[in-house]
This record gives sequence, structure tokens and C-alpha cells, in this order.
Amino acid sequence: MATSKLPHTFVSPSQGASRASRAQRSVCRPRAAAATEPVTASTTAAEPLMMRALRGDAVERPPVWMMRQAGRYMKVYQDLCKKHTTFRERSENVDLAVEVSLQPWLAFKPDGVILFSDILTPLPGMNIPFDITAGKGPVIAEPIRTMEQVKQVTKLDAEGACPFVGESLRILRNEVGNEAAVLGFVGAPFTLATYIVEGGSSKSFAHIKKMAFASPKVLHALLDKLADNVADYVRYQADAGAQVVQIFDSWASHLSPQDFDVFSGPYIKKVIDSVKASHPSLPIILYISGSGGLLERMAAANPDIISIDQSVDIVDGIKRVGSGFAIQGNMDPGVLFGSKDVIEARVLDTIRRAKSQGVRHIMNLGHGVLPGTPEENVAHYFEVARTAHERL
Repeated sequence: MATSKLPHTFVSPSQGASRASRAQRSVCRPRAAAATEPVTASTTAAEPLMMRALRGDAVERPPVWMMRQAGRYMKVYQDLCKKHTTFRERSENVDLAVEVSLQPWLAFKPDGVILFSDILTPLPGMNIPFDITAGKGPVIAEPIRTMEQVKQVTKLDAEGACPFVGESLRILRNEVGNEAAVLGFVGAPFTLATYIVEGGSSKSFAHIKKMAFASPKVLHALLDKLADNVADYVRYQADAGAQVVQIFDSWASHLSPQDFDVFSGPYIKKVIDSVKASHPSLPIILYISGSGGLLERMAAANPDIISIDQSVDIVDGIKRVGSGFAIQGNMDPGVLFGSKDVIEARVLDTIRRAKSQGVRHIMNLGHGVLPGTPEENVAHYFEVARTAHERL
């Protein structure tokens, strides 16, 4: 059975870090141009800053965006929510999803515009219905906890199940042009499985841990199906216009490192390997919240960009994963509650410290921007990052 072999084919953390440090990643090599449209210096320069930076071109400053940049802290979003009261309406209606995705871009001009969506969005296309309720979050009425239920999980047809995702991405590419890169995102297999097995959000993760240690074959079968579907979903987003895709493994840090090597890492790597076989130039970011104990294992999964959270000193993190990866992060989002001087100092310190290690860097937070963050402080964060080359 393929799933039983996965943990044994997972590259060890030390191998992953050393391999990445030996050679520049292929992520950022430009795709071959058609014979009738040769790549020229002028067309290359017209590409979004993020794409040029990731490829390793000389750029005057690191690109900047922030996780959860569209959403609850913005008044324009809060006003929209009064009229469109459910998250799924806002994220699954093309006009609304595009509007919300563009709100921070119009306000702050980040270098990345990420699709407003949810990691659970493709689940109905796998025969796993879900809803998102106010005050409770995701709800899966029939959690999957047996092999018979796993067998009912279907192959994802993303265009049939969530065409609004593809249409939103196509519109976003047209709207922002080369002024910013358009990002898509997906949930990693283990994190998706936590919702599917728990029936929603969890603090203890008791059901999925019971499955992992009492019925591991069931969990591996589910993870294997999810990995195939997530890879297809990444490809769908890329084909629709996403220039970079971020994988969120939000709950992987609730596994011990040795269990990450069995239930999370191999399936992240399966997704990445599958996507790279068909889309070798697509940059893939891997983010795990609370990943301080997992950085080397993140490197072993072989993403193009490792997003480091604020629990790790960025210099230490880069030394641990090797300089062959691009690095994203990692300012504490809580800093955005501070004064403008505090924000400026921390943004510039993050950029300076990443630059000192000679890596390609995307300025970002170590986690999503927090509800209640003052919009004027977010504006200052972006202004400082956009003018960092003049301030350092």
C-alpha cells in the first residue's frame, strides 16, 4: 500500500537542509517563452517584484505582504460583512471574493495579493460537506472516523466543485497586472484531516490522535487521498492564475516531531513532489504555525519558500534550514499594536537580519494579522517595508 511506504521515503531533516543549501532552488527560473514571444530584459523587469525576488534577481528591497491581510481588522470588510453575513457567501461569490481580496491591495499596495478563501473550500468536491458558522467556525456534521467513510472520499474536480476559485484568481490577475503577485493557498493534508476527523476545530485533537495511534491505516488512507486532491487543487489554482501557492499546515505543530515524520511531513512532500512534476516553476510556500521544533522537517519536505513564524529567531531559522530556500516572515503580528517607531524598528530589523544571511526574503508576519489591529499601523508597516532600501 502506497501510504505505508510514505514515511520511509520522507527525506530526513538533515538531508533536506543540506540538499537545499548546496544549490539554488529551481523555483524561480522563468518558464521557457514561446518562440514568438522571447523573454527580454524589459519583459522580465515588468514582472511582479515578488516573482523577480524569488527567482534571485537583484531587487532593491524584499517584497512584502502579510497573512490574513484581507479581513476582520479592516473597516471596509466589517461593513461588507453587515450585508453579506456568512463567510461562505463572501468567499464563494466571485464578485465578493475578488472585492475582499483587493481591499488591502487598494489600501496598502502589498506586493502579494492572496485570494480570499478558506482551506476547507474544496472539501465538498471530495464528498465532505461542511459549513462555517458564526462564533463556532468550521463544522463537519459527519466526521470521518472509519475506513468505510474514507472510501467515500472522492477525487477532487476543482473546476466542477469550486469554479469560483478559478474565476476569482483570473480576475485578480487582470486587476493587479504586474503590480503584485497573485497568491493562492491550500491546507496541508494533516490539517485538513484534523477538521474532517474532529468534525471542526479542536483544542485537544483527541479524535485524530486516537485514529493516529489506534487506527493508523485509516488515517494514512485518508491522508493519501487528501494529498492527491490537494496537489490537484494547487495545480488548478496555478492554471487559473495563482503565481505562488502557500501550503498551510496550521495544526502540524500539535504532533511530536517523530509523529510529524509519519503523519504530516510525508504528505506535504507528496503534494509538493506531485505539483513540481507538472508545474516545476511554481513557487510553493510552506507555513506551519508554532514551527520552531519543525524547521528542519519543513526543509525536508522541499518547498521553495519556508515561512518562519515569530517563535523562531530569523537568523537561527535560516541557519537551521540552509540558505538554499527563500525565507518568508517573521515579524510578530502583535508589534502592529505598537507605536510607529516600534513598528518601523521591527520591520527594518527583520529585513536587515534576513539580508545578513544572503537569502531571498519575503517580508511578512510570523502569523496572520490580528483582529483589532489599527489600520493605520498596517499602513505604516507596508510603507516602511516598501521604502526599506531608503531607510537602512
